[in-house]
Amino acid sequence: MTESLVVGVDAGATSTRVSVHTLDGRRVGYARAAAGNPTAHGLAKAVAAIGAALKEALDSLDGSRVVASLAGVAGHTPAMVPELAELWIAHGIPRPPGYVRDVTVAYAAGSAEPDGSLLLSGTGAVATRVAGFEVADIADGLGWLLGDLGSGFWIGREAAKAVIASLDRGHLPAVGDILTDLVLTHVLGQERPETPRAIADRVVRLAQADHMGLAALAALVSEAAAAGDPVAEGIVGRAAGHLVDTLRRVHVSGPVVLAGSVLTNDGPVRDAVTELLAGERVATARDGAGAAAWLAARPLLTEHEAAARHAAFTTAP
Repeated sequence: MTESLVVGVDAGATSTRVSVHTLDGRRVGYARAAAGNPTAHGLAKAVAAIGAALKEALDSLDGSRVVASLAGVAGHTPAMVPELAELWIAHGIPRPPGYVRDVTVAYAAGSAEPDGSLLLSGTGAVATRVAGFEVADIADGLGWLLGDLGSGFWIGREAAKAVIASLDRGHLPAVGDILTDLVLTHVLGQERPETPRAIADRVVRLAQADHMGLAALAALVSEAAAAGDPVAEGIVGRAAGHLVDTLRRVHVSGPVVLAGSVLTNDGPVRDAVTELLAGERVATARDGAGAAAWLAARPLLTEHEAAARHAAFTTAP
């Protein structure tokens, strides 16, 4: 007998992933493509990215075998619904996918319990309370310009601000000034204008030309904090405080799922956040596309089967 298939999509601001599973959780197809956030990258590019990943993940599999599917999309917009329906028809899939926010998928990537909370910090930052695998409340997620406190962008911007503030006061980097050295090397390479003010001006111009590039400095803050740099340690502490404060605005009960690169990778920010969450049940998100496939499969499974197969669906490929 031909096995039924389920498809999960996790489309974000950095990449799109599609995972294909049998109902017992076995992964039979997986692919990555470009960013699939329609708000950040435009509807056409987002749909094209999802289509490319879907085509590769299905490969030689028969789309008519897909009995359920779900797409979790960052930059959630209703305009995606008819576009995805047409895309699914083009791949021979008889029913369009369910369509939810990416935060729903991120929560399910870390917990099989229907009620709990998500704390996400990647390039951006947001906290959500989840009830019945639906978003019941949300805090922050307001974007790099006015919100996303404790995000990778926020951490990187704080590092750049600290460096240029020191330079603006006429201080050249001193021996042992780990964070400043890491930031200037990352941004300028070996180039160093003659005066502290000139160095600061150069960093500012480059940041204004590519403001999202500041998010890359977050990893340098973690590196410097781990080496004992006091400025970096201060940024880490403030980032963790902001993130946990955001979570407290929505969290009621159940597990807290940590998601996003800042919180799923080992490092001082994750350590500081988990320390502040002592007493909570903390889990870490795993594969989002697999979680989307699991959410699609849930109505076709018993409650016991769904819980038992969650790990198989969400294990990273």
